[in-house]
This record gives sequence, C-alpha cells and structure tokens, in this order.
Amino acid sequence: MSVCHVEHLLQPGDQAPNFVLDAISREGKIALDDFRGRSPLLIGLFRGLHCPFCRRHVAAMAQLSSALREKGIESLVVVSTPVERARLYFRYQPIPNLFAASDPERDLHRAFGLPVLEFTHNETDWPYKVGMDVVMAMRVDRPGELPEPMAPPTAGDLLNKKDRYEFTEADRQVSLAGHMQLVGHFLLDRESVVRWSFTEVEDEGRNVCQALNPEELLSAAAQIAD
Repeated sequence: MSVCHVEHLLQPGDQAPNFVLDAISREGKIALDDFRGRSPLLIGLFRGLHCPFCRRHVAAMAQLSSALREKGIESLVVVSTPVERARLYFRYQPIPNLFAASDPERDLHRAFGLPVLEFTHNETDWPYKVGMDVVMAMRVDRPGELPEPMAPPTAGDLLNKKDRYEFTEADRQVSLAGHMQLVGHFLLDRESVVRWSFTEVEDEGRNVCQALNPEELLSAAAQIAD
C-alpha cells in the first residue's frame, strides 16, 4: 500500500491520504478513489478484531450506516486483523451496508496521524507514552455490559469473556505487546477532506476505548449533506 505519511493527527480541513486496501466485506480492493467525487465517507480506523472495544465500534458504525446512507454518506471500517481472519469473523458477525477493509501493517492509521501508544511504569507523554498508573485510573462505562465503570484493561478482559472471543495466531500477530494503536473516526466530504473527527488522541486520553457520540456525528453529517 502506498500512502503519504503525516506527522500530525489529521484535523478538519486536512486532505485525507489516498489508499488501496484488501476488502473484507467482498473480494478485491477498496480505495479512497472509490468514493472521491461520489459520496462523503465515514472512516473508522480501529485496532484488530481482538480488541473488544473495536468490535463494539464496528457494530456501532453498522447501526449508524443506514442513517448516514440516507444522507448520501458511505461508511468504511478498517481493522488491522489480517484479511482472511477478518473475513471469517464477519462471516459469523455480518455487517450489512458497511464496507470493511484490512490493514495489518496499520499504514492508514499512521497516514491519518494516529500514533502507537507505549505503556510504561509511570511515565506519561501523551499520546506517545502512558504510565500504567494513569491507565488504571481511566474509566470505561458501558451500561448493560459492565457492572460499573472500569479501567480499560479490566473492562477489556470482562468483555472478551462475555464475547467468548477466541484468539488465534493471526490475532497475536497484530497484537502489540506493551503498546496500543490509538484509533478514531474521520468524516470526509466528497473531495476527501476531513470535516469531523473523534479519536482516542484528543483530550489527554479521556476518549480511550470510548464510543463516539451519535448525535455529534449525525449533526456533522447533516452539514456535509447540505
């Protein structure tokens, strides 16, 4: 995959980089040029499907895809899970009306400026390093799934058990020991310019493992559609 790498997180007004990725939801490739000039696009750049929070982000995008499509906006999920493993997962967890692509090297995450976060003992330099003391003080709240707000590692273990997700060698290959790929959503207009975003980078880590606000997304989508 050929992309133009950037050194900063893409912001509203920035041009999105071109890409060509292996499609998950169908055979062949998916490229930004498939959408450029035709429709706005919501891109969700996530960790692999081994991440329970990312599996939920994918499901949330699937639920929002119909409302976005009514506004003429397509949706694309990008995960670092290798394509054959991802296709197997989506065969049993179908995501209708949602495009999906595989990027095991996480090239597109880097191109959009999403860094890899290193876990340290007690040194924090957000968004590149974070101490485990800070991580364990974070809270993820998922009413109905978690008994109470929990630290991300604790919440992730509980959700994986709840999902009965079985790790494979493909999952382990894209897991980053001692590190975590930060993720985000980017809403592009018809010319592939970023118009809205929600990422784990912002707010000094308060967005880590959190779901986006659907109302904020749909409000931004309405402005693009007008």
